[in-house]
Amino acid sequence: MAEPRKQEKDYTKEVDELFPETRSLAEAGKLQDALDKLFALEKHARNASDAASTTRLVKEICELCYQARDYALLNSSILNLSKKHGQLKVSIQAMVEQAMGWLSEIREREGDEKWLELIETLRNVTEGKIFLETPRARVTLQLTHHHESLAKSPRLGSPPAKVCLQTASDLLSDLQVETYSSMERREKTEFILEQMRLLIALALVKDAEVGQEGLKDSIGGGEAEWVKVRVGGRKVNESFLTEKENEDLKLKYYDMMIQYALKHDAYLDAAKYYYKIWETPNIKEDVTGRGRAALEHIIYYVVLAPHDNEQSDMLHRLSKDPALEKLELQRALVNCFTTPELMRWPGIEEMYGPLLRQTSVFSSDKLWEDLHTRVIEHNIRIVAQYYTRITLLRLTELLDLTQQQAEETLCRLVVSGTVWARVDRPTGIVNFRSSKSAEDVMNDWSSDMQRLLGLVEKTWMGVNAAQAAQSRAAKA
Repeated sequence: MAEPRKQEKDYTKEVDELFPETRSLAEAGKLQDALDKLFALEKHARNASDAASTTRLVKEICELCYQARDYALLNSSILNLSKKHGQLKVSIQAMVEQAMGWLSEIREREGDEKWLELIETLRNVTEGKIFLETPRARVTLQLTHHHESLAKSPRLGSPPAKVCLQTASDLLSDLQVETYSSMERREKTEFILEQMRLLIALALVKDAEVGQEGLKDSIGGGEAEWVKVRVGGRKVNESFLTEKENEDLKLKYYDMMIQYALKHDAYLDAAKYYYKIWETPNIKEDVTGRGRAALEHIIYYVVLAPHDNEQSDMLHRLSKDPALEKLELQRALVNCFTTPELMRWPGIEEMYGPLLRQTSVFSSDKLWEDLHTRVIEHNIRIVAQYYTRITLLRLTELLDLTQQQAEETLCRLVVSGTVWARVDRPTGIVNFRSSKSAEDVMNDWSSDMQRLLGLVEKTWMGVNAAQAAQSRAAKA
């Protein structure tokens, strides 16, 4: 490919005169003779930098090969024309776009074999050419869907489903579409979401193989793919998804991010993603369908998330949301966690268990056990608020646990910094208040004295103002 040069000669007249002759030759079965004449004139037009004529000629060469159903000659002609010395970019681009328009028809008429040959030809021509990055991405996407279809519906002689899915994922992941300047923003986002979707599908297959002997990826599972999903998620501009015309992309994106969050037990992140879905106008208006389901999942995953400032803030904001009034069960569950009172697990299990266990979230034994853990952690925080010291025996009674389970849960909260506690095992006492140093005591005393002096000064000013008002009233 040469740099753009000034056109030296116009071959429009020669091209117009040659086309009827070459078409007659092709119809008479002399395709090679027609191509030879076109190739000869194409060389002159190319050397003269006549972009319009060169483009017409290369397209006519491909058109004659296609009309003759000579796909081997079509593929070789596309490769040869793209490699000609000084070939013009616009000509190559027009030729590739023309060939891409035939892909669906060739597949329907000739089958996958000829279609795959043309796909590989186009991928070879577009490789490494920035001005053809968008056509290459679109062709690769079609090839990716082909391999994915082989994974879903294996054919005779096709590779195993996992290999096909791996090939499809690798093909699409190799495209760095976020750097393509010629691709529209929405199409970029669609490509990134498709990359994430295939990575998740492959990760789930590998995760299912964990623990099976004799499998190469059974040890690590699909963790490498999950990492790529997270990286791909960061390439998506979430503010772009908030636009009304991109709601379908928004739902796809957050659905995949929810899968990623649940894979890593990041319940608070899952709740945030469901909240983004719920904020979508079409979803929020559907108060009995998808809107209700999204709100229920927000509540479930916020409750399941470990306690911290962000989780507590989101939980309290949800408790005040008017939309929660239509969900009696979920509102009662939120109130249990926002009220500074103990929750006895047997009572919670009896009251909420029959309904919650029927949901898609708590039908999992693991998530039900996580809810039990959050109830225990909530009770420990409440005990730490109301008790300075408590016996282990009494603590286990309040938590409805064995002594070992109570100690393990308490230690986990202490390590995470949620509560401060010290266990005296010989005496069987848990202390929830740390002993203060002399410096802390003096700081508290100084702070108390400052507040006391402030109150005295405020009171003195109030007395003086009252006395002044009485003296003015007496003089009057």
